[in-house]
Amino acid sequence: MFELMVESTFSAAHRLKTANKKCERLHGHNWKIQLFLSGSKLKRTGILLDFKEIKEKLEEVVKPLDHQYLNEIPSFKKISPTSENIAYYLYQKLTNLFAKNKKIKVAKVTVWESETTAASYF
Repeated sequence: MFELMVESTFSAAHRLKTANKKCERLHGHNWKIQLFLSGSKLKRTGILLDFKEIKEKLEEVVKPLDHQYLNEIPSFKKISPTSENIAYYLYQKLTNLFAKNKKIKVAKVTVWESETTAASYF
């Protein structure tokens, strides 16, 4: 099995509904997103999928979050925009984007809200 990883970033603000008092106040992060794709069969060119194509799809999903107040995005109106929920949200969106390619699977999405804290969905 082969695994590829690409990264992207976005900046956004949020308020957590079920966290400690400090995180319930409006605050922001410079989020780092890591997308992991897996597949077992390489193309004749020796690649699983071109990194440029993967980055373009990741940017398509991340761009609407950039410089936004995440609590106002429809997907986060009823659930708190925690790193865990953002990872799940991105995983679902990316799985839909890559669904046409039966040889590629979204293996994992990791969302870093700081240099030392991250959440993943797989």
